[in-house]
Parts: sequence; C-alpha cells; structure tokens
Amino acid sequence: MVILYVEFILLLRVWGDRVHGQSHILQYYGFEITRINGVDLWRGLATGLITTLLLFATEGALGWLVWQPQSIFLLRIIVEGLVMALALGFAEELLFRGWLLDELQRDYLPHVALWASAITFAAAHFIKPLAEIIRTLPQFPGVLVLGLLLAWAKRWRRGRLGLSMGLHAGLVWGYYIINVGQLMHYSRTVPDWVTGVNNNPLAGCIGLLFLSVLALSVRWRGSYI
Repeated sequence: MVILYVEFILLLRVWGDRVHGQSHILQYYGFEITRINGVDLWRGLATGLITTLLLFATEGALGWLVWQPQSIFLLRIIVEGLVMALALGFAEELLFRGWLLDELQRDYLPHVALWASAITFAAAHFIKPLAEIIRTLPQFPGVLVLGLLLAWAKRWRRGRLGLSMGLHAGLVWGYYIINVGQLMHYSRTVPDWVTGVNNNPLAGCIGLLFLSVLALSVRWRGSYI
C-alpha cells in the first residue's frame, strides 16, 4: 500500500502538469507547507482528539461503559497512534479531499461534487468481502458524515487541507488510544445501536450525534467566508 501510494503521488504530478497545466498540483489541492496550514493541522488534531475523548467520557458518565486500568504501554500506544493517525489523515485527505474533490468540482456544481466525494469516501470503506460489508454496514452513515465534515473543513479553510487532515487524524488517534489501549469495555446497559455496532462508535447513535454536531459546526463557520 505504501508503494502504491508513493506511485499515486508521483503520478499526480504528471497528471497535474500534463492534464491540467498545474506544475504544483499538490499545493493546488491544498497540501502546502505553510504556517497557517500547520496551525490548521494541529487545531484539527486537537479538535478531533477532544471530540473522541468527550464522546467516551459522556458514555462513561452515563454508565454505558466501564473504564479499565491503564496499560503500562499506554505512552507507546499514544505515540504510535499519533504517527499512524497522521499518516492516515495525510493519505486519505490528499486522495479524497484533494485529488477526487478537485476532479469532481471541475465538472459539477460545488454541492454535487461535495456529496459525491463524501459518498465515494464512504463506499471506499466497504471494498471487502460481502459478509464483512453486511457486518459493518451500520457504520456507513457515520463515514458519510465524516466525509462531509472533512470536505466542509477544506471549504472553510479556503481550499487548504491542514484542518481536514488534522480532524481526520485526531478522530482516529483518539479512538486508537481507547481501543488499542483497552481502556474501557461497554457495560451493555443500552443496545449496541446506541453505543456502536461491533464496538464502532461510527455505527452508533451517540457517535453519529457527536460527529454530526462537529460537522454542522464546521459547515456553519464555513458558510460565513
């Protein structure tokens, strides 16, 4: 996958130069190494992490989960989770909110391109065997809202990808710490469709609610630019 993605980035440069006449296509997509984009990245990272931790804290306060003792390897999990989340945020945002969204915007109205990119993003998470698709299908609405959130974040920041990458990474990082660190288990006092089918917060009402509030707040702020 790493080799394929490196090839994708190299081909993007050829695509930008030969097809669109853009010699700096990555910057055109919103991936630029600037102070403001860096601030957006860390701002999004903090927002995503806090949102995820707040979600689990709320569930704990409601008695829907039970916290477990901290692992002695928690610091390692935090660090490796950060590295993995930043890599994932970079890769998926450059692909879906960078290249794909730009290609769609060249041929369709902005709102059509935005929804098409979000639906494609959600559908791409179900390239798996049929049995696994059926098992994880409840998370589709959550991934769709995530796709809208990240596209609205890019639009709010005038085409820069820093905030989208940060939000994506922060949400993944928080879940990685809780899940891989085995910091909690669900008490089963409410149905799985509330907390998340297959223990996935995106496949539950409470996770979808938190993500929707975050998405709508970003969309609302972006509507004033």
